[in-house]
Amino acid sequence: MTTSVRRLPGWAKAVAALVLVLAVLFAGIRLAVLPGIKDLFGTDTNDRSGPALLKSIQDMSRYNAASGNFQVVVDLEKDAEFLPDALHGTRTLYVGAGTVDAYVDLGGVGERDVRVDKDRTSATIRLPHARLGRPALDPDHSYAVSKQRGLLDRLGDLFSDNPNSEQAVQKLAVRHIGDAAKRSGLTARAESNTTGMLQGLLRSLGFKEVHITYGT
Repeated sequence: MTTSVRRLPGWAKAVAALVLVLAVLFAGIRLAVLPGIKDLFGTDTNDRSGPALLKSIQDMSRYNAASGNFQVVVDLEKDAEFLPDALHGTRTLYVGAGTVDAYVDLGGVGERDVRVDKDRTSATIRLPHARLGRPALDPDHSYAVSKQRGLLDRLGDLFSDNPNSEQAVQKLAVRHIGDAAKRSGLTARAESNTTGMLQGLLRSLGFKEVHITYGT
């Protein structure tokens, strides 16, 4: 007497494979979401970075006369036109902290910009107006407060080489910090500090009167 083994139909095999894939997928999500579960498997962090390479050297003629510290809260929302936010859409609340330097470029000062009297007791120096440097975001004090992503965006993050990228909010934070620096009066403070520095330096060299002007 022989017993025949019943084979699963093709559609049943496809359903079983789909269930297996979904089980592995959601297990991975749970490992990424639930705190402490990853530690059960033990993870080691190894820095395999190569040595830093010197690309170029530039001589600096700037006098950094003032520096401003700024903080901005960025609320960036991206919506899909025909899909609900729960399915496709992102919203990130990000706190960006950074600094902006104000400097006076002394490299362009020529002989015509410096006048000294015969007795070398009075000097007049004309300098270019102070300018703002590029905002520098501080990664140690910048962080995402919350991230809301639709289902499709979450699934996309699982297969992305750069999941949960904060590049867009970081660029927006830098732009807002730069705009705030323009309204802060930082350049005026830099010119005042530069004037004080040069007056103190030249007076220590014997000049009694030191006049500093700004402009072309």
